[in-house]
Amino acid sequence: MVRGLRYRRVMTASMQPVGSLLREWRQRRRLSQLDLACDAEISTRHLSFLETGRSQPSREMILNLAERLEIPLRERNTLLLAAGYAPTFSERQLGDPALRAARRAVDLVLAGHEPYPALAVDRHWTMVASNQAMTPFLTGVDAALLQPPVNALRLGLHPAGIAPRIGNFAEWRSHILARLSRQIHLTADPILTALMKELAAYPVPPGAASHARPSADYGDVIVPLQLITENGCLSLFSTTTIFGTPMDVTLSELAIESFFPADEATAAAFQKR
Repeated sequence: MVRGLRYRRVMTASMQPVGSLLREWRQRRRLSQLDLACDAEISTRHLSFLETGRSQPSREMILNLAERLEIPLRERNTLLLAAGYAPTFSERQLGDPALRAARRAVDLVLAGHEPYPALAVDRHWTMVASNQAMTPFLTGVDAALLQPPVNALRLGLHPAGIAPRIGNFAEWRSHILARLSRQIHLTADPILTALMKELAAYPVPPGAASHARPSADYGDVIVPLQLITENGCLSLFSTTTIFGTPMDVTLSELAIESFFPADEATAAAFQKR
C-alpha cells in the first residue's frame, strides 16, 4: 500500500496539472470552452476554473469531461493520476486469466476468418496474434522484421517487408499514413508519432506501382491492398473490429484487422488454398 501511494505521488509530481491536460485535450478536439461546457452540462466559468487550476475537479468530473472529449482509457487514467486520484481502468496482459474470455474471442474471430488473412494488433500496431492465412503475406520478408515485437505497419511499408509486392504501393501507403495520422490526433501517442516519421521516410520500392490496377475497378469506394503473388495480383480490403464498451486499457486498445477479397478472382484464389 505504501509503495503504491509513493508511486502515485511520484507519477503525479512528474505530470502536468490536470487542468492543463484537460485544456490540451479540449483544444485537440477543436472545441471551445462553451462547446465542452454545454456538452458536459457545466458552466463555462467552472470549466475555465478547472483548466486554470483555480478549482480542483472531482473524480466524477474528470471522467465526465473525458467521456465528452472521447479520451482513450489510458489517458483517462493519466488525468486521474494528475489530479491525485487512483486510476479507474485496469491494464492487464492479454494472457491474464481475467481476460481469458476476451483472448478466446480474438482467437475464434481469427480462426473463423480463414481462409482469409486476419491479425490482432495493439495500440502501437504490434501484432499480438494472427491466423494461418497471414503466412503468404510474409513471403520474402526480411527475417529481422519478423523478430518480436512485429509491427504490422513497419512490416507493410518497409522496403525489406511486404512493400515490394504491393502493386498500388503509393495509394496504399497514403491510406495507411492517413489512418495513422487520425490515430495520432485521437490519442496524442508519442510512439505513434515517431512511427509516423519513420514510415514516411521509407523510400518507394523499385517498380512498386508497375502492377497496380486502376482505382476505378473498385468503384472508388475502398482502397484495396493489391498484393503481387505467384498466383497473380490479389486484391483485398480490410475491416477493423474492436471490443465494445471495454473497461480494461488493454482491451480498449486491441483491434482485429480482417482482410476480405475485393474481387471474384481473389476470392477464388483463396478458396483454392
